[in-house]
Amino acid sequence: MSASLRCKLQFREQERLCRLAPTHVIVEPEMITSIASFVSSGFGSGYAPKAPGTVGSAAALGAWLVASWLGLLVSPLSHLIAAGVVILVGTWTTKVSLDEEGGEDPQWIVIDEWAGIFIALIGASSSNPLHVGGAFLLFRLFDILKPGPVGKAEDLPGAFGIMGDDIVAGGCALVVLSLARIWI
Repeated sequence: MSASLRCKLQFREQERLCRLAPTHVIVEPEMITSIASFVSSGFGSGYAPKAPGTVGSAAALGAWLVASWLGLLVSPLSHLIAAGVVILVGTWTTKVSLDEEGGEDPQWIVIDEWAGIFIALIGASSSNPLHVGGAFLLFRLFDILKPGPVGKAEDLPGAFGIMGDDIVAGGCALVVLSLARIWI
């Protein structure tokens, strides 16, 4: 192999590697809003044509179950941390999405359902279908009916109102389930 051909092959290999692993990544503002929209849509579950809140809640439940089975949610503290992360990330992505898209509470934003489900499932056992099913049903009930503090939390402005009612609904479901576990 000639030196010229070897040099061309080495150059092509270096060029290919640079395309595969660039030394720097340019993050455009559009990328941030599209990532925020993807996350705030519950990783796409909010684009369901019918009942996006219920579909988003079911997707959140599925994610919670996978995380539990992988051993990531082994204690009430790990459940609290997971719920806290979903709340913080969800509030930020919802704000970014609202700033970009406008509207008061677009149906496709379902990361709030994810937060509510993760709260309702704090301390639940993934191997107990009564815990899991009860958390899902109670959360959806509180979220749909919006009794007392759940409805009040929805009155908060912007992303806080969108996230707030589901956080409170998840908390109400958690309290009811915790009391049921004590009494039953």
